[in-house]
Amino acid sequence: MTPTPSQTLRRFFTGLTEHAFVSQLGVADPPLVDYVASLLVRFLRNDMVYRLRDLTGKRLEEVAGMMLEGQERIGEARRELHQHVGDFTLFWTGLYPESLRQMQDKERKDYFLDYCEQGKRAYYIASTIPVDEEDGKNEVLRRLSHEFEMCVYGLGEVRREWERRDDNFSGILPINN
Repeated sequence: MTPTPSQTLRRFFTGLTEHAFVSQLGVADPPLVDYVASLLVRFLRNDMVYRLRDLTGKRLEEVAGMMLEGQERIGEARRELHQHVGDFTLFWTGLYPESLRQMQDKERKDYFLDYCEQGKRAYYIASTIPVDEEDGKNEVLRRLSHEFEMCVYGLGEVRREWERRDDNFSGILPINN
């Protein structure tokens, strides 16, 4: 059976992530590596990068707004929001650090934020919110919080590797326009 394009992309990103984290960084943590690879596949779609909305339905594009919205939510919704903030900050700081200058322009609310600190904090908060079904995800989120900078570096290695493999491929991932 021929793999679908989404299966092919999943395999591609899983392979790149495993190579960067296991072979280059020596991180033998399959749940963490799987989480990061899944993040890459999810964030191929710009609507997933910017999926959070406030209570009025307005799209949240800045971490500051996302964090304020997190104060309005409870339970699973609060956990998902903080997890997304962690994912969002990890994605941009790891794969597209050159975009941070624009995202944290002095005219934006994120101007004073440190995306690494906010990502670590968001993953930690998400990891402390109990869920009905414990599947080990809270532990992965906790490790993402503690190992955020290493994951940022690992994602930079993933990007360098895919750019080495195919110069045209880098246009597939969303960029902040």
